[in-house]
Amino acid sequence: MQADLFDLIVKNDLDGIRAALAVSPELANEGVAWKIDGKVNPAKGHPLHRICDAVFANKISDGRAIEIAKIFLEYGSDINGFMTRNDLNTPLIAAASLNAEQLGLFYIEKGANIFYSPPGDGATALHWAAFCGRDQLVEKLIEKGAHVNQLDNNYHSTPCGWAIHVLESGETDNLRNQLTCIKLLLKAGTDKSLLYPGSLEYLQRTAQNDPELKTLL
Repeated sequence: MQADLFDLIVKNDLDGIRAALAVSPELANEGVAWKIDGKVNPAKGHPLHRICDAVFANKISDGRAIEIAKIFLEYGSDINGFMTRNDLNTPLIAAASLNAEQLGLFYIEKGANIFYSPPGDGATALHWAAFCGRDQLVEKLIEKGAHVNQLDNNYHSTPCGWAIHVLESGETDNLRNQLTCIKLLLKAGTDKSLLYPGSLEYLQRTAQNDPELKTLL
């Protein structure tokens, strides 16, 4: 049933999802395996996380994902999911890291914990939103009080540092609105002394052709 539930998510079958949860409402909080285009990840993730996976795989739109999430929440899905060995991230972190920006905004609206950081990498939703260049999500997280100077456990970097890394590395697959995110984070009080020297130098070079950024440095 759990794998079938994910199939229903991927197929954007709202009626099927509602019918499955009406019969077995406990499925709203049970782990779901990932299965797309014949590829299977047997690790169980919370349904609200798996909706983000479907967005990332381009199986459903971000807007349609919200409609699916509403059904799960109606049947009692925990907005913060569950943190287990297989799924230490919250649905909000999943949304931020899997480019489901509008879904992430919806999860915040529904009371998602914006401060949580998993015990492994320690990266918050703000780290991931900045890394993925999702400026609307970054702006909302800042508005709600997310910690702009929190360091992750692996790289000891702030969310601003994560956004800078994408630009500095020349990465193109993940290139979106990182520069806007950087400006938002600087305006919100990012401590520039916490940035790597190379990253700060990169910003200073970029600011030569960006008056707004220059004023923030």
